[in-house]
Amino acid sequence: MANLRFDAVAAAFRKRPLDTITPIERPSEYFARKVFNRQKMYKYLPTDIYEKLIDVIDNGVRLDRGIADAVAKGMKQWAEENGVTHYTHWFQPLTEGTAEKHDAFVEHDGKGGMVEEFTGKLLVQQEPDASSFPSGGIRNTFEARGYSAWDPTSPVFIMDDTLCIPTIFISYTGEALDYKSPLLRSLHAVNSAAADVARLFYPNVKKVQTNLGWEQEYFLVDEDLYLARPDLMLTGRTLMGHDAAKNQQMDDHYFGTIPERVQAFMKDLETQALELGIPCKTRHNEVAPNQFELAPVFEECNLAVDHNMLLMILMKKVAHKHNFTVLLHEKPFKGINGSGKHNNWSLSTDTGILLHAPGKTPEDNLRFVVFIVETLMGVFRHNGLLKASIMTATNAHRLGANEAPPAIISSFLGKQLTDLLDHIVKADKKELFALKGKQGMKLDIPEIPELLIDNTDRNRTSPFAFTGNRFEFRAVGSEANCACSLLVLNACVAEALVDFKQRVDRLVDGGEDLTSAILDVVRDDIKTCAPIHFDGNGYSDEWIEEAGRRGLDTENSCPVTYDRYLDEDSVKMFETLNVMRRNELEARNEVKWETYTKKIQIEARVMGDLTMNHIIPVATHYQSQLAKNVQNMIDIFGAEEAATLTARNKKIIREIAERTQIIETGVEDLVNARKVANKIESEREKAIAYHDTVEPIMNDIRYQIDKLELIVSDELWTLPKYRELLFIR
Repeated sequence: MANLRFDAVAAAFRKRPLDTITPIERPSEYFARKVFNRQKMYKYLPTDIYEKLIDVIDNGVRLDRGIADAVAKGMKQWAEENGVTHYTHWFQPLTEGTAEKHDAFVEHDGKGGMVEEFTGKLLVQQEPDASSFPSGGIRNTFEARGYSAWDPTSPVFIMDDTLCIPTIFISYTGEALDYKSPLLRSLHAVNSAAADVARLFYPNVKKVQTNLGWEQEYFLVDEDLYLARPDLMLTGRTLMGHDAAKNQQMDDHYFGTIPERVQAFMKDLETQALELGIPCKTRHNEVAPNQFELAPVFEECNLAVDHNMLLMILMKKVAHKHNFTVLLHEKPFKGINGSGKHNNWSLSTDTGILLHAPGKTPEDNLRFVVFIVETLMGVFRHNGLLKASIMTATNAHRLGANEAPPAIISSFLGKQLTDLLDHIVKADKKELFALKGKQGMKLDIPEIPELLIDNTDRNRTSPFAFTGNRFEFRAVGSEANCACSLLVLNACVAEALVDFKQRVDRLVDGGEDLTSAILDVVRDDIKTCAPIHFDGNGYSDEWIEEAGRRGLDTENSCPVTYDRYLDEDSVKMFETLNVMRRNELEARNEVKWETYTKKIQIEARVMGDLTMNHIIPVATHYQSQLAKNVQNMIDIFGAEEAATLTARNKKIIREIAERTQIIETGVEDLVNARKVANKIESEREKAIAYHDTVEPIMNDIRYQIDKLELIVSDELWTLPKYRELLFIR
């Protein structure tokens, strides 16, 4: 029996790091080389056009289409000087990826020839086929028109020979068919609401910016081994595979020495990312073997989201060059840590960071408390909705596991901040307060300097933890578009801030002084959002019970969790803030349910195929070898003496027979469960059926296959095993 697995393993061991040319330039010298940033704008645009465009970017002024031709001309000149021949509107449809259609800089010249051309009209607006992307019923197949429109706040960049123009994507009737449109609306909502509250403390504040620092976790697998695993190729995860004897239990991979081959990949990736303006800062080994992380410097939220989507594309291209495949699935390997994308979220003004403490004055500290508490209010009121924003068929495998936040949204604050909020509730009405900054810790080692200790610890089990001057939304999945969760978080916080300002204004209008009014409202909100505050172990069974008693959403069915998008409180929030309309929310849920179903459906089909074409034939072939061995032993020694000599083989033969029978029955049940689910017309009910009936059968089949892997001869097993997938160097 031919076995491609060993050829793949041998090829993997022969790999050597590619020779990479270390850039002579410092990163600061080639950073954003392929980006039409402000420096390029200033060089290639007329002064008046440059100033108008910067006004759009910095101050939210509506773009004057009259300047588009001049901007397009400057962009084209810069692009052609860098070898660009094509352009594309680069957008983020509801497919969880990006989309692009490349057009050349050419038009007929009217004389039988061609000229290079790129006009303002082509820059500002295009018409992708809206019916070919997920729309949740907003667009019928015969209603094809949709529009992509330039987002000037995210710089144009070059990939290969193409000028990429970040855009939004909307339907002919104006509904958002992407992630960027509602994200931009949510950022405007936060800006408006947070600026109004910030001006209670700093009257000169002009705007509030939302910042994001994502941390991208990922696995690297040798490309030859990846190609020998159809489940990895088609679903992004291993649908079967027993634990390796050694995985992460020694805790020796986390922050360990980066393997030479991986280091070469990382250097190449960082160089190309920096040229595209992605400010890569941190790289390291993660907890699981062959798992790694990359993190950038904080950026404005919209730009950071675009950069993360761009990086995921770049990672795959660079990995291929180094004979790797990048796995962004949240849980590609059972039994070891999965991958997340921690979203570090903060707010800042032109005067400072709103979540930063301690302040220089009591008023500064009061400002800090207000923004902390109102963020918690938003998270508390819509904790189920926030969970829905990070729930997917893939991330559901990770949430609640030992390395990931539980599928219950709560917030860790740390002892100092917890004590402070308790003090505010109990203190005299007029009393202000002081916050401690970083405290010194002296060690009994004279050579080691004094350490500065932050005003909050960290809690790795908290989905939404305060970590000093930001909140870390840890529950976001590694392959997710950050915008999906952030547009919800932004809306939740904006709604809470609007409500806070209105209540303070009513008290002030009633004759109460401003500071007293702020303290009154803050005290009420601290009490109200107390259930969301949890500093303990989020993995414990006791917490699940306690969370239920607190009224937090403990639903763990992904399809059912999506219902939170259509709760009346959710719809009211989105519509009031002009982030999304009811029909857009309904459409997105249809897409989410359909996507969930299709992902599980594909996994079930792949599992059935691998089971019947790989696992069962291999197991029965080995069984036949053992049976032949038993018969040969009987022929040589006789039945009585051979009975003892062949006992082990007989036991394995019986176990293979029993397990293959269970597997074959399971595959039949799996097919029948899919057939029943597929007849359900409602996308919601179909997704629930796949969750409740199809997935459990797949888990049962996997259990039996993984047991077979332990007893079938290694030389016959056709699929690369975990010890090979996770420990190739």
